Amino acid sequence: MYTVMGVTGQVGGAVANQLLAEGKSVRVVVRDEQKASAWKERGAEVVTADYRDSAALQVAFTGAEAVFVMNPPYFYPEEGFPETKEVVKSIRLALEAAAPQKFVALSSVGAQHPQGLGIIGSLHILEQELSQLSIPSAFLRAAWFMENSLWDIEPAMSNGHIQAYLAPLDRKIPMISTVDIGKIAAATLQQTWEGTRYLELQGPAAYSPKDIASTLAKLLNRNVEAILIPRSDWADTFVQQGGIADRVNGRLEMLDGFNSGWIDFERQGTELITGSVTLEEALNKLI
Repeated sequence: MYTVMGVTGQVGGAVANQLLAEGKSVRVVVRDEQKASAWKERGAEVVTADYRDSAALQVAFTGAEAVFVMNPPYFYPEEGFPETKEVVKSIRLALEAAAPQKFVALSSVGAQHPQGLGIIGSLHILEQELSQLSIPSAFLRAAWFMENSLWDIEPAMSNGHIQAYLAPLDRKIPMISTVDIGKIAAATLQQTWEGTRYLELQGPAAYSPKDIASTLAKLLNRNVEAILIPRSDWADTFVQQGGIADRVNGRLEMLDGFNSGWIDFERQGTELITGSVTLEEALNKLI
């Protein structure tokens, strides 16, 4: 039996869906009881647990052959990531007590660095804390999510523009679909290994903002242009989108890290895994 956290999100949901499609026994962890019914209907066992409650997580992890763990996303975290530290400590204590045969954790490209990551710093914290466990572990350092372009679809359809923060506009970086992450995580959960592994996950090709625009143009059958948002406008733009004014620096630093090349795969002592879902396939599914 496999326990999966984060099933109401894209990645955790993809992991659980893949395992269920393969006929595996799955236990999902939800924080909201109202979101449990759909998983029960699909044959999954459901445990409701606050991620900060290590005792509740221990119940969810106990008896599992392997566990998929992840942080809930915090796009505007408090300084020092107190939310992340509380959740990661709870996960560590629960894994320690439940002692599954192994666990797989969602991390991020660049998480090997202790600074200069912005909000990705939360995944460095996760890796540092959970790698101390004696349980065999695998950290999935996923590239930029193709599904981040969900927010580009409406403006592309309505006015033929998408806002870009990655620069320059023709610079390609590794990207991956959450569907591929789910497949890779499900496969890893079923493997046997000792010690700690770091898997760097990418899609079949690297893509740029211009590639995203041209792909949307093809799928929508209209002209679409990528418009670079000036660095000086980022903070105000994020606040206008609903961001917390005194907490936007994490997103700014993350984007700076991608644009400078600091946030990239480590490529030494890691396993590079390539998925099969193209940007066109991922965006077509979103549309």
